[in-house]
Amino acid sequence: MEQRKMNPQDYPLATKRPEFIKTPTGKKLEDVTLDKVLSGEIKPEDVRISPETLEMQAQIAEGMNRDAMARNFRRASELIAVPDDRILEIYNALRPYRSTKEELLAIAEELETKYKAKVNADFVREAAEIYEKREKLAQE
Repeated sequence: MEQRKMNPQDYPLATKRPEFIKTPTGKKLEDVTLDKVLSGEIKPEDVRISPETLEMQAQIAEGMNRDAMARNFRRASELIAVPDDRILEIYNALRPYRSTKEELLAIAEELETKYKAKVNADFVREAAEIYEKREKLAQE
């Protein structure tokens, strides 16, 4: 994909910059049609959002001074590599009183090393610290 800095004028990407949007499997946006979906030529994995598209959305959000939204897009971008069932397990582990500090730190390590999801790993580490201070950790 051609690297280009996005700005607010590029929003919405699908309308203003469709040439930059590709699925994680490399299909162009124009290749995703209802006929191709119905015929089975386009599979579910062909219509997921790509990390590159989320990064473009983050850049647009930053250009609009929506830094929190940009951070959310980048966190989502990292999570694309994590299987859906594992994301649900992690979500449940992050609920109060569900995990020990050690379990949360192990999740953070997994996110950072296995999935290269450093921003999300830092988020889980922060949650572990806050849960410890607020006494929201599971008892061993």
